Amino acid sequence: MNEHLSSFLAKSAIKATDLEHRRKIAFNVSMHNAAVPKGKQQFVNVDLARERAKNAKWRAIESLDQRLEEFESCFTARGGKVIWAETAEDALEEILAICKRKQCKTIVKSKSMATEEIHLNQFLEKNQIESIETDLGEYIQQLDGEPPYHIVTPAMHKSKEDVAKLFYEKLFTPPRLTPEQMTMVAREKLREKFTAAEVGITGANFIIADTGSIALTENEGNARLSCAFPKTHIVIVGIEKIIPSMQDLGLFWPLLSTFGTGQRVTVYNSILSGPRRPGETDGPEEMYVILLDNGRTNILQNEKQRESLYCIRCGACLNACPVYKNIGGHAYETTYSGPIGSVITPHMRGMKEWKHLSYASSLCGNCTEVCAVKINLHGLLLENRIESVESGMGTWQEKLAWKAWKKASLHRTLMNAGNHKIKNWMVNNLFKGWTKHRAPLNFPQKTFNQQWVERHKETKEK
Repeated sequence: MNEHLSSFLAKSAIKATDLEHRRKIAFNVSMHNAAVPKGKQQFVNVDLARERAKNAKWRAIESLDQRLEEFESCFTARGGKVIWAETAEDALEEILAICKRKQCKTIVKSKSMATEEIHLNQFLEKNQIESIETDLGEYIQQLDGEPPYHIVTPAMHKSKEDVAKLFYEKLFTPPRLTPEQMTMVAREKLREKFTAAEVGITGANFIIADTGSIALTENEGNARLSCAFPKTHIVIVGIEKIIPSMQDLGLFWPLLSTFGTGQRVTVYNSILSGPRRPGETDGPEEMYVILLDNGRTNILQNEKQRESLYCIRCGACLNACPVYKNIGGHAYETTYSGPIGSVITPHMRGMKEWKHLSYASSLCGNCTEVCAVKINLHGLLLENRIESVESGMGTWQEKLAWKAWKKASLHRTLMNAGNHKIKNWMVNNLFKGWTKHRAPLNFPQKTFNQQWVERHKETKEK
């Protein structure tokens, strides 16, 4: 058993029995579930909108190389600089080089899963550069020394009392602040950082190919401040975030806001096409876009799994997943948790070490049902399981168990052999992995053959 699997099982077992954790998650998910139907009312036909979004992403991903080159050409024409990063290490080296050229001591950073993926904050800290999360949820998590819990709501597992206690311990505030008061405390602390930072770092929700722009959507305005105050703006974005045209935003922005938070549209929506140009009063003097691969081309070359690159990171599948709601985001130990994380992580970080995530699913299909771009998530989880088995990654016990089951299933005499007590003992004692978290199997007293003969005998007698 590898260390990732052992840790996952241990953390899952703890969280699954934590009733207070379950209460907090149930409350926050219920808020999401109440808001989303209201957001959907803006669509005349929400299923058609999802289908069109999926088709747009299909066009973008199937011609990804051309779209990215189109973006680069348009973006550099406006004075921006594009950096291609094949790995996380490549991206980190490029960021450090920029920071050294700018003699940077402080960075302000908006919410970005791509930066979490490459562990940017830890890297900058090792190089004596202060990196401040400016999204309130991310700021809370940074204060607590934890990674984000959820793709959209990083501190989803914390109650307002938890946050008040954290502020009291870390920021020496009064112990029982209200959410409004805590927000003002964070605002006061962060405003100082915005004006002091030499570099601002953001992610991007979408890369727009035909205009050479990046699109940002947020509810707090911190991303705008992160790219407007500092003289240098660095964007770190996965290559799969590409969309063909500016016109596609009219579809993707409402879908992202509705399925992510239940809003008709988020509060702040920005389109950035390069650094400040002559005659403009706002914006950075330099703007870099780092196009991050980091395993995404592994998914791209897999025809069956390529569909997972359509994801717009709305987080709806996490809120719908019964496994995620019981074990929590941190048990996965990956940047992307829940169903979408279980699909893509084995391909981005190694099937052998991470295949267990694809088994952490009931295959109920609820994730597919709620996906904003109709990704067949539970089908892709099953494909991951098939791939791991066909690659010979199953344990010998598992192989033996299924071989015995197949042998018996194909031979009726073997299925009928022995009485139900012997079968119950063999299955429940020899295959302990099956009954560890399940009720014992209980075979019927009569086999199917016996019941069939008796049923037809009674029919003939009548």
